[in-house]
Amino acid sequence: MQFIALTSIGIENLLVDELTELGAAVSKQTVGSVRFEADSLLAQKVCLSSRFATRVLMLIEEKEGVDDKDSLYKFARFQPWQEWFGPTQTFAVDFNGTNDSLKNTQFSGLVIKDAIVDYFNDLYEQRPNVDKQDANVRVVARLNRHGVSLYIDYSGPRLSERGYRQGQGKAPIKEHLAAAIIKRSGWLDNVKQPLFDPCCGAGTILIEAAGMARNEAPGLFREGFAFERLPSFRVAKFNALKEELFENITDPKLWLIGHDYDAQVLGKAIDNAKRVELDDIIKFKQSDATKLTAVAKLPGVVISNLPYGERIGSMAELVNLHRNLGVGFKKHFNHWKLALLGMDESLFKLLKLVKLKRYKFKNGPLDVELNLYQLDDKQVSLTTDDKKALNYEGSMSFANRLKKNKQGLKNWLKQNKVDAYRVYDADIPEYNVAVDVYNDSAVIFEYAAPKEIDEKVSDKRLQDVISLTAQQLNIAPENIAVKVRKKQKGEEQYTPMAKQNRTMVVEEFGAKFKVNLFDYLDTGLFLDHRLVRRYIQENAKEKRFLNLFAYTGSASVHAALGGAKAITTVDLSKTYLKWGQDNFDLNNISNTRYRFEQADCLKWLEHATAQYDLIFLDPPTFSNSKRMKDAFDVQSDHIKLLTWVKKILSPSGTLIFSNNKRGFVMDEVGLIGLGLKAVNISDKTLSPDFKRNKKIHNSWLITHG
Repeated sequence: MQFIALTSIGIENLLVDELTELGAAVSKQTVGSVRFEADSLLAQKVCLSSRFATRVLMLIEEKEGVDDKDSLYKFARFQPWQEWFGPTQTFAVDFNGTNDSLKNTQFSGLVIKDAIVDYFNDLYEQRPNVDKQDANVRVVARLNRHGVSLYIDYSGPRLSERGYRQGQGKAPIKEHLAAAIIKRSGWLDNVKQPLFDPCCGAGTILIEAAGMARNEAPGLFREGFAFERLPSFRVAKFNALKEELFENITDPKLWLIGHDYDAQVLGKAIDNAKRVELDDIIKFKQSDATKLTAVAKLPGVVISNLPYGERIGSMAELVNLHRNLGVGFKKHFNHWKLALLGMDESLFKLLKLVKLKRYKFKNGPLDVELNLYQLDDKQVSLTTDDKKALNYEGSMSFANRLKKNKQGLKNWLKQNKVDAYRVYDADIPEYNVAVDVYNDSAVIFEYAAPKEIDEKVSDKRLQDVISLTAQQLNIAPENIAVKVRKKQKGEEQYTPMAKQNRTMVVEEFGAKFKVNLFDYLDTGLFLDHRLVRRYIQENAKEKRFLNLFAYTGSASVHAALGGAKAITTVDLSKTYLKWGQDNFDLNNISNTRYRFEQADCLKWLEHATAQYDLIFLDPPTFSNSKRMKDAFDVQSDHIKLLTWVKKILSPSGTLIFSNNKRGFVMDEVGLIGLGLKAVNISDKTLSPDFKRNKKIHNSWLITHG
């Protein structure tokens, strides 16, 4: 009989070797699969024993030229289905692949389902039922450019899901991939040497390593293989096979060590190890991988799935981790071998180690690579002092500027009780970032680099910026958020991360605000408008205040603290308005005349009739508002916008108009035509931390002429 074993990209060669060792005759290897010949008992042994296969399918038939509905139906209709199940059993069909005629996999699956039902109707005048969730037999069809192959699912649920991992970390490594990197690491050549995972997460690598070292078939404790429901299955022979595999288990003395900084995840690792009775063998400990110390007197092998973007969302943490791992390995792990799995080549380079070999794999949908290193006296002797640990010695100029700017702002920040401020804004052209401080945290925002700058150079400079920001400002890397261009395939610019929901409160001029540095592109508070907000507070007493494009309502908070008698806060985002209400609660603001309205501001203006004495208008530079026939552009459409706002500005009222468009030019003729006059106050609204970037925003006080 012919079978196909499925696996992940990069593991195929290991699967070929494994199948051959088990006694199967391998006939073909393709991307993600290996075809082999075996009798039913050997195929069952493969299902029980394979650490690298994710699924085993038994081939029924394959045929070229099956490429439309009719030929697919006929092909399926004339298979001897009674050999695999009967009319009283349930079945399901999985279909993979499309072409010009068979464009929908669900439809193609229904064609095969109809063919099978018709087969049993003709033969027994009885039809089996379909059960998509828990079928007795699952038929798998795969369409390619040559034709269609029909299989019976022989193994059942994914073989890589061993059953011990009921608790896992944020981005767990698949069990069969863990087995693959253990095999590639060389540790199995001498399982008596120490094996250490400094970022062990839920313990998958260590548990797989123990099973491999003990020659323990991973499917021995599994229940409900698909082949157990086939007519050819013989219980006695299967039990004898399991008994044979039990007898092959060995009990070598193992030295397995797992560390992780996350106590909660480590608890899951301990529970997972207990589930397979390895809790006495694997030594788990809570420890910070950025502060490595020696774990054994004898050299061994480090195998680890290093954290990456999908696992922890902060790039600053990743840079700090890799830099410090490199230092720790050189200091405490001379003569050890390293097998490190990760995603980003630029992060690997921060280790400052020369790799021996590299393998490429897939961890689910993610492209990952395994780098092997051999630590020796030469590698360890490479210097790791602070300056040379940087990618560029010139990065110290950024560090010096950061330190100088912080010192220059010190008195002003103290006098005004400002917790959130900008400490650096592309002061040095080569280091094209902005750095904002929020209490004991920071945000680094990378501006788009000019096309002539090599992306790899920008990446390395950014890594230096991250390290030096943490160092110079004395901020823990886990408290640094990095808003950076993300290397993506296709058009996606940013990788969506799981929200961290980390918020903090900052204060300015007596007002408190909730900010979130990690979950959004902006933090909830536009720092450059700080002095505009103070102006609003100083001039709001007994005024009717309107805040358009209000974002998180920070200007409304200042108006309330300044004694405004009525406040209307308008924004399209429900999330931001809720955030604004949270800001009101933070400042103990409650008044029935203070209202929040969710609306498209441009459309809202069309129906607005009330009069306002103080209006803050800070529109986006560009918007696809439904109110405009074309997209809204603040440069070309600001007079139209001011026309609408004029109608609701009281005769003695003041409009504060601001925007962030570089090179914005006010249409003074158009303004005069409206009977309005404007005073440019841009310079007066730039606080000391923004004096270096005078084009950060444009601001005017506008009144009736």
